[in-house]
This record gives sequence, structure tokens and C-alpha cells, in this order.
Amino acid sequence: MAKVLMKGNEALGEAAVRAGCRYFFGYPITPQNEIPHYLAKRLPEVGGVFVQAESEIAAINMVYGAAGSGARVMTSSSGPGISLKQEGISYIAGAELPCVIVNMQRGGPGLGGIQPAQSDYFQAVKGGGHGDYRSLVLAPATIQEMVDLMGKAFDLADEYRNPVMILGDGILGQMMEAVELPPEDLSFKIPSKPWATTGAEGRTPNIINSLYLDPLELEKHNLHLSNKYEEMRKESMGETYKTEDAELVLVGYGSAARVAKAVVDQGRARGLNVGLFRPITLFPFPKDDLQKACRQARHVITVEMSLGQLIEDVRYNLEFKVPVHYCGRVGGMIPTTRDILAKIEALTNLQGEVEEV
Repeated sequence: MAKVLMKGNEALGEAAVRAGCRYFFGYPITPQNEIPHYLAKRLPEVGGVFVQAESEIAAINMVYGAAGSGARVMTSSSGPGISLKQEGISYIAGAELPCVIVNMQRGGPGLGGIQPAQSDYFQAVKGGGHGDYRSLVLAPATIQEMVDLMGKAFDLADEYRNPVMILGDGILGQMMEAVELPPEDLSFKIPSKPWATTGAEGRTPNIINSLYLDPLELEKHNLHLSNKYEEMRKESMGETYKTEDAELVLVGYGSAARVAKAVVDQGRARGLNVGLFRPITLFPFPKDDLQKACRQARHVITVEMSLGQLIEDVRYNLEFKVPVHYCGRVGGMIPTTRDILAKIEALTNLQGEVEEV
């Protein structure tokens, strides 16, 4: 299959079309603007619909409506825009509707800046909006992986009737890499959705909502959702790099993991037994894979573009059995190989001093 050179945001948009997405509702915000720009032209070419809504709040409620009809539908935004969508995402999760949401993260809090960050981790993996709900969260590290995970995102959304978030950042959205796109199949049929609101001709009407005035019924619904989230744990994915004998393991996702991978090679050249674990699903978090990757680790370092948001899940999933340290930059700054190597060497020297004593 031939490779093409594409910007991340545009490759993601094309991958969505090839995964059967025919509806996009969104609102402009940097650094994800190329996604709606690309889909505004591309979707009408395949009989799809693009709408630039009057706001992010309107966009996510349009997603709710299209998802309720059984369509494959997507929205995208960044930082403050995702915050505005949170009420609608909670409604969609509560109504058990499938959709894909893309967040190309930027620095915050508040308006922050347009440079890349990973400071929306808590918002993505802990729910973000009101109520006890979760979104499946996929964290690609390359443009090719963004393309590959887009089809999986729609499939998982349909399988679990749940929102799926692709959590990227400004680097992945703006950079260009060669990618192989999946074949375009205009005859592709999305899975049957007997629960959808398609007119009720010849059958009992389907009712979709997230309102339960009886507290016992609401509790029952929440427990049903909780069981579904537990079932999602079988979808967890992670990648290891040179962890077989690693005494120090770096953990990072997305763009930060790309930097960490370079550090592993540089550290190995210096005689350090360093490895990398990269979670691909942030929810569900790949606990078993993480523990296996860190089975010989004396130290773990999270490499983040946030103020220690990832470190909490790493400590929890390692069951606090291994010391976990933080190395990161925030506000649009990116941790460098020099930053991470300095942290590794400080820990290595400290360990040596302890052993000598």
C-alpha cells in the first residue's frame, strides 16, 4: 500500500471518513482547526454532512442527536472547547450512545495557549463531566497510529455504545509524517443498531434519554454502566520498548513517549538499563502490561507534558510497590532528552550512594 505525506489533523479526518463517519459537528479552536477544515470539504464528497455549529455546546448536542439515529458521528476540539462539551458528553454516556471525540490538547488552565500539552489527562480518563461515567480513551503517539486507531475508535464506540476519545496534542495534530491509509470502501455498512431512533416504522418506538427520576432506577442504570466499564478493561493496550531487563522504566504516552523512546536509546548507549512503557489506552489503563514491564524496575519515571497527572494512575496500577517519580514540562513546553537523562542519572547516582552505605 502506498504511503502519503499528511499533516496529523488531516490524516485523522481522512481516517474517520474511511471508518464510515458521515457526520461531523464542531467549532474552530487551535490547534485542531485542520480537522474541521478538511472534513468540510471531504464529507460532502462521500454523501456526508459537515456543520460548523454556533458553539461547542451546540456541536456536542448535535453529536447526541446524530448518534441517537445510529450514525457514525464525530466531533473534535481542544482544551477549552472540550470543557464546554462536557455536559453533552455526560448526556451521551448516560444515554449509551456511540460517538468519537478528538481532543488535540493545548496548554491551560483557562485560555492558556495554543502550544501542545497533556494537561487534559484527568478530564479525559476520569469522566470530565458530571456523574459516574467514563469514556474509552485512546492515546496515539504517531500519525500512523492516529489513522489506525480511528477505525478502532468507531468500532469500540459501537460495541460498547459509549463515547470514545482520541487524546492527541498539538504536536501530533500539526506535524507531518508518511502514513498508509486504510482502503476506501464507499459500500461499507456500519453495524446494525436496533436501539436507534430511525422512525419506528413497523415497530415499537425507541426512547433515548439519560433522565431517571426514580433514584432506584438511576442507581440500577449506574451499576449497569459500571459493569460495562469493567468489561471494557479487556480492550486495554500498551507497548513496551526494551523493558526485558530494565531496572528503570519510563512511562509516557503520546508525544511525550516519543521523547522518552529516544532517551531509552541514549541511556542504553551510556550503559543504563532503561526501558519504556507506553499506554495506548488511558482508560482502561493497561495495568497488567504495566506491571509486567516494571517487574524488574527499581524506579519508574513518568514523562509528561502535565503537572503529574499521569503519575497518579501509574502509582495506583503498580500498587505502590515501586517508587514512581515525575519528569515533565507544562504550559506548552516539552520535556527534552536532556531533562529526562538528568532525572535518570540523579536517581541512578542516588541509588549508588544508598548501596554504598
